[in-house]
Formats: sequence, structure tokens, C-alpha cells
Amino acid sequence: MAAPYGTPADATEYGIFLPIGSGGWIVSETAPHPEATYEYNREAAVLAEAHGFDFVMSMGKWRGYGGTTAHWEHTLESMTMMAGLAEATERVKVWATVHTNLFHPALAAKMFTTLQEISGGRAGMNIVVGAYAREFEQMGLWRRDLDHADRYRYTEEWATALRRLWTEDSVTMDGEFLQLDDCRSLPHPSPAPTLVGAGRSPAGLGFQARHCDGSFLTAQDLPGLREASRRVKEGAERQGRSIRTYSMLTVVMDETDAAAQARRAEFGRGADVEAIVNMKRSWGLPLEKALSLTADCPADEVFQTPFVTGSPETVAERVRELVVEAELDGLMLIFPDYHADLRAFGERVMPLLRPEKALR
Repeated sequence: MAAPYGTPADATEYGIFLPIGSGGWIVSETAPHPEATYEYNREAAVLAEAHGFDFVMSMGKWRGYGGTTAHWEHTLESMTMMAGLAEATERVKVWATVHTNLFHPALAAKMFTTLQEISGGRAGMNIVVGAYAREFEQMGLWRRDLDHADRYRYTEEWATALRRLWTEDSVTMDGEFLQLDDCRSLPHPSPAPTLVGAGRSPAGLGFQARHCDGSFLTAQDLPGLREASRRVKEGAERQGRSIRTYSMLTVVMDETDAAAQARRAEFGRGADVEAIVNMKRSWGLPLEKALSLTADCPADEVFQTPFVTGSPETVAERVRELVVEAELDGLMLIFPDYHADLRAFGERVMPLLRPEKALR
């Protein structure tokens, strides 16, 4: 029986999650350590575009996790970096991250209208509710009186104000959290930037279904990911709209499966346990729980997303399997080395994923 959702292979989108924080996405002393510099990220974005990727995205991160690798202690700001990358590229979509608890919707509306002009219509906004208290407590900007549901209620209002500012000449609203009085944001972006979000809670999926064009999903296993993909698409359909679904994957590739597995083992050998524990504590876990979870298998804990290891052929097979089985529309990839590994993926794996384009 045909799956209710799914995208033809040629239409599947591939993107990269840029290493805007020092150390990239592998928390290890023995993995490559991308530096949080514009030049490094610029080269990664240009390579991604040259090899046919569809989008580049960067996170917003305001506090690192320390440890022996000083993981994410150095970070760039997402929106300004993506404005630079919009100038450095010509085709690839540029998606930047906004924390709604830090940026007023009138400010974000204006900034992304500007980014849309710079990029020639390639801008996207990753809307983040803000969940890691310590990042914002250090600024005095964390409201302890708001729980998870409250923060999503605030972000619903925030997103509504954003849309109105992008489409109405004057916006007045007296909301639970936001008050706008004849608020103006001209010119309006045309087209409106793509809105994407993440989060697997019912509140998160509901928000994405109502407001976003794309949803980044996580789950414990493949059936869970497929269920989440179906749920958010069904939610969007009930709103009379559509949404595309994505997930994330770290790629550890080498010439052979055995060589890739050895590379993965080497990364695991250097696990920065202190930084990993600090990261888990930032999620709200108590110290003992963070220590016990990390102690179970620190070699796997160095990866912050699901990962695949193997030769180019094996990686292509696993990527196709994930996209098809989970009924995804796209995948955002992470590489240990965003220059050498991304280039190898572009040359060896992309032609296998998109054979029709490779023949053109």
C-alpha cells in the first residue's frame, strides 16, 4: 500500500546544519573541531550550494557547555551570519534562527524582511520558543513564571503578530503577552520568508502545524518519526494548509564501512564527558541523571543527533531508507568536517541520491 505521505527522491530536500558553535556537533576530543568563524561557515555554505544542497541553516546558541573541548563556548549570531551567507551564495536557501523570548516580533519582522531582500527571496526563519533556562537567565531574560504551555501560547501570539506585520500596513493588537499600537513594518517581504520549527511535544507539533512551512522532527525510532511526520501533516491539513517534514542526521563516512566504523569509534574514544553532562543538565536534567545517562554509552553520546556510518554507497542507502520509511520531505545533515566530509558527500553520495540530476 502506498504511504499516505512521502516525497519523490528527486524532490527530497537536503540541507546542512552549519557549525555556528565551536566544535560543531560532535562532542569529542578526537573529532574534527570546526571553529565558530564566518570564514569556516562561509566555505561550508558555498560548498553545499556547489554540490546541490537545497538549504543551509544555523542555530541560535547563547551559552556553551565547557569541558575539555570548550564545546560551543564560541558562537556566532545566527541572523547576521546568514545575512552574510546570503551575499556569499546565489541559490541555496538561507534559514536563520530566532528565539521568540529574545526578539520582539516587530524587530524580527523587519530583520527578516531585510534578509529576504538580501537573499533574493531565499530567507527562512527557524522559530525557537526557548527552552534552556541558563542561556537566558544569564541575561535576566528567563521568565520562571511561564511553563512549557505558556511559552507556546506566547509564541503563538508572537507568530500571529509576525504574520500580520508582514501583511498589514498597521497592526494593533492587545494580546495576553504582546501589545501593538498602530505598529508598522514596511515594506512587506515578498514572498514571505519560509517559517520552520522543531519540537516533538504535542504543543510543539500543534504550533508547527498552524504556523510553519517546515517541521524538524525527532523520535526514538523510525516508526516514531513516521508517526510524528504524519501527525504534523494531518494537523496542517486540518488548518487548510500544508507542511514539509525534515529530520537530522550526522554522517560519518569513509571509503569502506570498516573504515567509517573505525572513524566513529575514534570519535567515541575521545568523548568529552564533562561537556556532554553539562549539555544534558541544560535540558533540565539533574546532575545524577545526566551522569548516569552519559555513563551508559559515552561513545554514542558524542553525537547530538542520530548518525550513520559507512561507505558512500552505505550512507546513500541509509539516507534513502530514513527519508522513505519516515515519510520525510527532507533531511538536514551534519558532518564531522564541514569542508572535506561535505565535499566527499557531495561528490560521492549526492549523485546516488539524485541520479536524475546527476545525469543532466
